Amino acid sequence: MSFPAILLSRPESGFHAELTTLQREQLPDADVHVAISHSTLNYKDGLAICNRSPVVRQWPMVAGIDGAGTVIDSRDPRWQAGDAVVLNGWGVGETHWGCLAGEARLKGDWLIRRPEALSARDCMIIGTAGYTAMLSVLALADHGVAPSHGEVLVTGAGGGVGSVAVALLARRGFTVVASTGRVDALGESLTALGASEVVSRESLSQPGKPLQKERWAAVVDCVGSHTLANACAQTRYGGVVTACGLAQGMDFPASVAPFILRGVTLRGIDSVMAPRAARERAWATLATELDRATLDRLCSRDIGLDQVISTAGELMAGSVRGRVVVRVTG
Repeated sequence: MSFPAILLSRPESGFHAELTTLQREQLPDADVHVAISHSTLNYKDGLAICNRSPVVRQWPMVAGIDGAGTVIDSRDPRWQAGDAVVLNGWGVGETHWGCLAGEARLKGDWLIRRPEALSARDCMIIGTAGYTAMLSVLALADHGVAPSHGEVLVTGAGGGVGSVAVALLARRGFTVVASTGRVDALGESLTALGASEVVSRESLSQPGKPLQKERWAAVVDCVGSHTLANACAQTRYGGVVTACGLAQGMDFPASVAPFILRGVTLRGIDSVMAPRAARERAWATLATELDRATLDRLCSRDIGLDQVISTAGELMAGSVRGRVVVRVTG
């Protein structure tokens, strides 16, 4: 049987991304065979499809780090034909063929059961971006941060992780300040998601002092580099900063001052290799904390596989707002 897929290759003539048709026997071996109904476009997908970063480490590669669908057959006793499943990360779309395709073979350890309250489309509105945001918000909760402690900053709030983080924090009663480079274009939508204030990234993205005026009870940082350094320098005594992105850069031009003089905690958030228990907790919480209206606000468009490559280019150009759902079949 054949199915459509976004295939990335690197022949002698150079990098190539195309929508093509593959045969089932071409799929890599893994113990669970899944029919993918929906996927999405994350920043990492954009990097891979547009060949902007060495995301792909084996060639050729089917793109797509996220997928939702139904089990066709399984050698893993935990999964049966007909089970509704969700996949995020685990190197899929990087070292193992991904989910921007009609079918995928995946390891049973990588899958979680789709929450009953969420459809496959809902799960891909959320995607790795929303799941990462939930991990960040849960990390703040585990640190003991409460709404009464003060404002929470979300950097890169116009992106997938940031926008979901704004919605989740606002629902929990926090006063959320959203930082974005597109205040004019996104200010209204971020306010609709629950931000009490929207500020320009310029106030955070330039080199700053090691210690600055204390403002934030906590921070969800999706940006890295000087933005993360300034966020730490502005975090209040005993506060916590979660780091989950690198939109500005992988560097961290900071000092130890916030950590040893103010007791600030810097908490790394890894969504790719997070253990099953953390994933299940995050998805169970997402199913209860994102209502229909919020999901609709988060999703900017639904596209087919035939629009993935062009939309990935828009994503890399910074002209996509909100989450993009890919209808793989149907």
